[in-house]
Amino acid sequence: MFIRSKAALAFAIPVLAAGFTACGDDGDTASTSTPNAPAAGGEATGEVSVYSSLPLQGASKDQTNAMVDGIKLALKQSGGKAGGINVKYESLDDSTAQAGNWDPNQVASNARKVAQDKSAVAYIGEFNSGASALSIPILNQVGIAQISPANTYVGLTTDEPGSEKGEPLKYQPTGKKTYTRIVPRDTIQAAALVTQMKTDGCTKIAMANDKDTYGAGLARLIEIKAEELGATITSNEGVQKDAANFRGVASKFKADGADCFVFAGVTANGAIQVYKDVAAALPEAKLYGGDGVCESGFTSPAKKGIPASVGERFSCTVATLDLESYPGGQEFIEAFSAEYNEDSPDPYAIYGFEAMKLTLDTIKAAGQAGTTREGFLAQLFMTKDRDSVLGTYSIDPNGDTTLTDYGLYKVGPEGDPMYDSTIKAAS
Repeated sequence: MFIRSKAALAFAIPVLAAGFTACGDDGDTASTSTPNAPAAGGEATGEVSVYSSLPLQGASKDQTNAMVDGIKLALKQSGGKAGGINVKYESLDDSTAQAGNWDPNQVASNARKVAQDKSAVAYIGEFNSGASALSIPILNQVGIAQISPANTYVGLTTDEPGSEKGEPLKYQPTGKKTYTRIVPRDTIQAAALVTQMKTDGCTKIAMANDKDTYGAGLARLIEIKAEELGATITSNEGVQKDAANFRGVASKFKADGADCFVFAGVTANGAIQVYKDVAAALPEAKLYGGDGVCESGFTSPAKKGIPASVGERFSCTVATLDLESYPGGQEFIEAFSAEYNEDSPDPYAIYGFEAMKLTLDTIKAAGQAGTTREGFLAQLFMTKDRDSVLGTYSIDPNGDTTLTDYGLYKVGPEGDPMYDSTIKAAS
């Protein structure tokens, strides 16, 4: 199973301020909703709206369009209903053609649109951790539950190591949690990366990060996990994403005697040139990356990614596994293939599917209260021992999933990341 592309997860925190001012008074009028009256037979009725916000253009479009297909499949299987409640779904694009990636203004626009829809009870997104740092507070002000199928940045949910000062409280202006995710956070990804590098015999690990929210946070966590697990990080260098080259940093890594290299950041932030320069300076070193570069836009020479010779030395981690590795994976593949004539769906499709399944089951479980934002949110945070296509998981009080597995990917013959194995690393 391969990953066709992986989106950038970086975010410049100063943009966050726009999210607070953008809410305006709309949140005051939209935050309270009235339940629809139940039918005579007692079954909950009415209609609610569910939205997704994902970058449908740029490097991540293969993954995110697969997610949307997964979302639509889950809704179709339910007949467009959650119990007796009709569910309307709309897919929003948080990217622009000009940016070729998620765009802060578009993210804020999407979140405001949903906040103003009084029938909206759930928002599936974002794909990028930085984008969620902007949309969470907008949606939080009106009490709309958010379910991310892809975010990993630790500070969105906790203040544990790797987060920045004031996180996650600054994303919760109401003081109430409204954000959840169904993928393991970077605390677990960092442990998975360090575990794999130790397994592969790395003794001196050089690290660079792109200085943005996701990259800097993952780098901090890798340092912490390396110390806990007895691995040596020779340096953690923040790099300027628009630099012409990174030969100076690569030379420092060589002088440090590094035998392995890991980059914490995203493809768009100079990653391809970073790896080219490091690979040239350290011709025998093993190369690693997180989910920010575990995409075909980075690994495929045909898509102007790293050269094949560099790809041969590269491994990366993503929360997605081989679809057949999931408890409900084979059944999902069969259903997806029947619906879309695609026998090898992108692994992220199953996360879109589960995000909508969770949404529908939450509405149904809440009964008539599921037609309100308050009722849906309360029920969502009661998710415990959920039997899903991904396996059994709960949503903890912070909004995190209890799933912990990460997939290890290597570059396949066509230049795409190919699933290799599952890394089990404790958080």
